[in-house]
Amino acid sequence: MAAERKGLIKFAGMDQTVIGEDIQVGQKAPNFTIQKNDWTISKGLKETKRKVRIILSNPSLDTATCDRETRRFSEEVGKMGKGVAVLVVSMDLPVAQKRWCGAAGIDNVITVSDAVKADFGKKYGTLMKEVRLLRRAVFVVNKKGIVTYAAYMAANGDEPNYEEVIAAAKAALG
Repeated sequence: MAAERKGLIKFAGMDQTVIGEDIQVGQKAPNFTIQKNDWTISKGLKETKRKVRIILSNPSLDTATCDRETRRFSEEVGKMGKGVAVLVVSMDLPVAQKRWCGAAGIDNVITVSDAVKADFGKKYGTLMKEVRLLRRAVFVVNKKGIVTYAAYMAANGDEPNYEEVIAAAKAALG
């Protein structure tokens, strides 16, 4: 049974119970089961093996902050080349993610859904139990599957430190 923790984050002014432990730099990144935009089930890290991964945990692509963050990382990864993959994990249904990507013209990131099993949220300590959404966080995982950067936002409206994340991804590229 995954740990349940209170007092880490609020949603709509209410304290949330976060399921799972926070990921730590230096640990092996847990693999997770997600759904791709075509509804097929996949192992998230296997989809991008041999690449540096930037993994974004977002509440919903249909929010202004998630939209901005995803667009920014799509632009940044386009500059870094094919050795980096960005996985955007949210509780949005695959059909909503596919629609958002098409409308936004985004193709440098991989959007995946945690809506069915919440496996990612539990393993990465981002699942907010009461609202069944993910709290905002960002991780960099190197080619060997080791977490080299992890940051959890204090509030879901906060954006990550883009420069730190990009620097960590570039360092992981070598």
